[in-house]
Amino acid sequence: MEPNRVQFLENRTLLVTGASGFLAKVFVERILRLQPNVKRLYLLVRASDKKSAEQRLHSEVFEKDLFRVLRKNIGDESLSALISEKVVPVPGDISLNNMGVTDSNLLQDMVQEIDLVFHAAATTRFD
Repeated sequence: MEPNRVQFLENRTLLVTGASGFLAKVFVERILRLQPNVKRLYLLVRASDKKSAEQRLHSEVFEKDLFRVLRKNIGDESLSALISEKVVPVPGDISLNNMGVTDSNLLQDMVQEIDLVFHAAATTRFD
């Protein structure tokens, strides 16, 4: 990302769909590494509840080698604190009404706060 584009994301709230997918992981890592002053990242993953979404994000996104540079630069504890402060796991499914988000408070917060959407969700079948 070019410096002016990174600066554009400062104090912005983003929704990232398909957050466990390849493109979204790279996008999220670059934002957290190059623009830690992003306001908030709502990360939508296919999951039945918030706990499942959190577990999926940690195991399929944040614990991956992709975050090695960021982890090395700021340390494990600081990365965990950054994720806790900036990331909101969103359980849902983009094929459903309201993206499958059933928590009305979360949905209202998203509607009020989101400035930008990075849509990277997809349905993949290997049959």
